[in-house]
Amino acid sequence: MMKSFIRLFFKTLRIVLGPFMLLWEVVSRPRGLKREPALQTEIDQQCKDLTLYQFRTCPFCLKVRREMHRLSLPIEHRDAQHDEKNRADLLIGSGLTKVPCLKIADQSGHVQWLNGSKEIISYLQGRF
Repeated sequence: MMKSFIRLFFKTLRIVLGPFMLLWEVVSRPRGLKREPALQTEIDQQCKDLTLYQFRTCPFCLKVRREMHRLSLPIEHRDAQHDEKNRADLLIGSGLTKVPCLKIADQSGHVQWLNGSKEIISYLQGRF
């Protein structure tokens, strides 16, 4: 009984606060980093090997998306909250359904899964 009440409470909270969080993300978005066109093209190509599994209104996912925008990184986003296939891919790949999670693939086909906003942001700042 109590577990159902807690789930209902947080679901209602997400429904009420979600639109405000998304609006704040757009309004407070930092300017993207400006690079030489050739360098940006190279970075855009590298970003094709990265995928962010996220929930749209997760505060930690918002934090990662904000940093991706600041660094001008066109990384694909996949909704793991409402898309069952994405959630299943996340669970199979990382072993968890925890978001944010960054899927990092390399040219040889090796895949690494990086969980946690701090870890993802640190990785992106170090790489780009």
